[in-house]
Amino acid sequence: MGVPVKILCIFMLLLHNSVQSVLNDEATLDLPENYEIGWMESLNDDKFISEVTIPGTHDTMALHAGAPAECQSWSLENQLLAGIRYLDLRVKGKNLKLVHGVISQHTTFSDAIDTIKIFLAQYKTEAVLVRVKHESKGPFPDDVANDLKNDSSCWVSDKIPRIKDVRGKIVFVQKNNFELGIPLLETDEKDDYKVGNVGVTEAEITEHLNEDVKDCKADIVVLNYSSGKGWPQLRLDKAPRSLDKEENFWLYSRSLSPPDSNPCFGIIAMNCPSFALIQRIIGFNY
Repeated sequence: MGVPVKILCIFMLLLHNSVQSVLNDEATLDLPENYEIGWMESLNDDKFISEVTIPGTHDTMALHAGAPAECQSWSLENQLLAGIRYLDLRVKGKNLKLVHGVISQHTTFSDAIDTIKIFLAQYKTEAVLVRVKHESKGPFPDDVANDLKNDSSCWVSDKIPRIKDVRGKIVFVQKNNFELGIPLLETDEKDDYKVGNVGVTEAEITEHLNEDVKDCKADIVVLNYSSGKGWPQLRLDKAPRSLDKEENFWLYSRSLSPPDSNPCFGIIAMNCPSFALIQRIIGFNY
């Protein structure tokens, strides 16, 4: 059984099993037997990376400091093994510590890049998109930027690559004063992350996803967020995990109904996505 058929079988099984969890709040990762970690192997080499629907995580390394601050439960390594191919790294300070706002996540940008490289050395068919948000004032450190430019395992060009050009590589994505990599179109508008009414938020995400089917093209990568922060924050029904579960279930069950042809929804960045939800999104590439 080839890779596409295996992935399609998993995808169809998940579609018909509505009791599958959509939110992961466990640090451990239990992969199904015979699961193909390298799901990008079957993608057409000549397809642009901007034409792929890519599961990602919002605030990838926000793993510490309790529920209000935690956006993910899996380690970076486990996220990659589960199929995540877009990472959102927030860095701060001289040593580029990974942070969530003012909260340290007890690791560094360098450590995260090393983890990604180890993964890609084992799974050479894959590509991992990385957006770096530099939270400190001033430019991103020149010495680190120069090291990345000279690293053959990193794509730092602003030209959208084809899949064959970036297998086994980190593909950097531009963000504010981090100017390396490919351009990004963020569909979120100001204050979209504040979730006061889940129904309104779901309608906004639906609109963005529908736009993406038209916008996926060779000159820019589209980024969508399915995550948000409860607003006002003190309401129990707007607690982070409650919102994440509701948004993830909606995303899994409704927002991505397949049209007649294979759609492209760009990058979908999520909080605590389950394995089932990640596979749901991967399946739209087939």
